[in-house]
Amino acid sequence: MLQSKLFSKTKKKIAKDITPEGYKFLIKGDFINQLASGIYNFLPLGYRVHQKIEKIIREEMDSIGAQEVFLAALQPKELWQRTGRWNKMNPPLFKVCDLHKKYFALGSTHEEVITILAKERIQSYKDLPQALYQIQTKFRNEVRSTGGLLRTREFVMKDLYSFHQTQKDFERYFNKVSQSYKRIFKSCGLNSIKSEASGGTISNKKEKTYEFQVKAESGEDKVLFCSRCGWAINLELTRGGVGEKCPKCKKGFLQKINTIEVGHIFSLGSKYSRALGVYFIDKEGKKKPVIMGCYGIGLGRLMGTVAEVHHDSKGIIWPEEIAPFQVHLIPIEITKSKIRKISEKIYQDLQKAKIEVLYDDRTDKSPGEKLADVDLIGIPIRIVASERTLKRNSVEIKKRDQKKAKLVRIQELVRFLTTKS
Repeated sequence: MLQSKLFSKTKKKIAKDITPEGYKFLIKGDFINQLASGIYNFLPLGYRVHQKIEKIIREEMDSIGAQEVFLAALQPKELWQRTGRWNKMNPPLFKVCDLHKKYFALGSTHEEVITILAKERIQSYKDLPQALYQIQTKFRNEVRSTGGLLRTREFVMKDLYSFHQTQKDFERYFNKVSQSYKRIFKSCGLNSIKSEASGGTISNKKEKTYEFQVKAESGEDKVLFCSRCGWAINLELTRGGVGEKCPKCKKGFLQKINTIEVGHIFSLGSKYSRALGVYFIDKEGKKKPVIMGCYGIGLGRLMGTVAEVHHDSKGIIWPEEIAPFQVHLIPIEITKSKIRKISEKIYQDLQKAKIEVLYDDRTDKSPGEKLADVDLIGIPIRIVASERTLKRNSVEIKKRDQKKAKLVRIQELVRFLTTKS
């Protein structure tokens, strides 16, 4: 990609009240644009990150046997009334009325819709288990939208639903999803903490619910955490206190940490299957309600969390797997024909090698401005071509998360990148 053609344009100044830091850099780097409170447009740089997160999630969901669907966002009022949630959702539903005076909700979640679909397709134990997921836009009428992508009113979410004939089979799959979530967050450069949590208006209070939390000073959640065994619980459940012994390992002591929730998994039991009439006939010929599970990840929130965790005073430091590009190519004094010619050759060679590269071919920016944009945008590898490096038939390579740079001979560059990056 030629940076001169890139639609995203970095900003030198932004509003002083934009916080926290990761959000500030997403705005300053023109990854996202705020359309209204809690509503964001993803620009080319930001959407490339978003798509890579989506790819990681989709591959993981496919690997655990889930089938992808795409469900309607506009959902009839009657469906929500059958589960008693039309007026009980928190945050409240966005509600709309059509020309026929019929009311609909803009889907904030899809338990009702997926359960109705299951009712038409699951009759026997032979039809179970099943697991369906989608990556789709959700709408939540948040009273307070804060932290940029961390709390929004419109966002893309991966929601997975599973259907089982026994509690044992559900728990097996629940643990499988839990491990999959750990891998997803690790691939995105995050160390997640599995924390006991409340099911809110999604599940019954008695059902098993966990959040996946990431430690961050800017996080709104507060979790009691045992660093010895890794046990954690959301402070809203008020079990235990700071300095007390861990109730699980009995050896470590609980500390309170600020976190950002990046995922949530729920045991739904038979709450929705009973309400919407989803039953199956077991091996003995008995009619039983289907047991369900629900598992969610907000993609924008995950992207925002990475920006909060991985940045320095100059900008974002994207993990390699979700960076908008793998390499940022910077020619110093590009107006000089030799530098431009060699830089363009390097650019073409990188493209041929299927290395994603952002080539700063701009002629109206100083070397200082270009290097400042490199740090702000946060692509993992910076390549600088200058008169100094070309005298040695080399380019200077520096990783975004490291201070030291090194010279690599131009003819060895592609091999170096494909074996080291």
